[in-house]
Amino acid sequence: MIHNNISIIVAIAENFAIGKNNDLLFHLPTDLKRFKSITTGHSLIMGRNTLLSLPKWPLPNRRHIVITDKKDDVFPGCEVVFSIDEAIEKVKDEKEAFVIGGGMIYKQFYPLAGKLYLTLVHKPFEADVFFPKIDFEEWEEKEREDLFDEKNGFEYSNINLERKPTNT
Repeated sequence: MIHNNISIIVAIAENFAIGKNNDLLFHLPTDLKRFKSITTGHSLIMGRNTLLSLPKWPLPNRRHIVITDKKDDVFPGCEVVFSIDEAIEKVKDEKEAFVIGGGMIYKQFYPLAGKLYLTLVHKPFEADVFFPKIDFEEWEEKEREDLFDEKNGFEYSNINLERKPTNT
């Protein structure tokens, strides 16, 4: 079942790579600003490794919901849940909540999300974590900005997508 209030925000390489050694593959300051402007004031849903990879947490002005399978996990300033369903229940009355990773969390939320805020870097990267393959036929492009990062020397696009209605 699609949850229209669940959105995924992710930066991926053209080979769907998203991370290596529990870190991002590239540093795009404009993408980090975009992430902040889109997610501020909303709930963030993430796995424990994603939380632990953040330089500082909790991120200001955002509710943090951390999915873990470790019953003893406690993360100050964050809410801990033990399933995807429990996370969805926590945000059911919110207009929009953001799934921010990592790979296993994205994989489980991808079929459920109504929106996808995608930063697509137009080159492949070596990685150990990948985003699920996106079937762009299932999504309607609502907004797109094509950019070039001088520091990294590559092109990338910010693409906002909404899932097309299904006829089921």
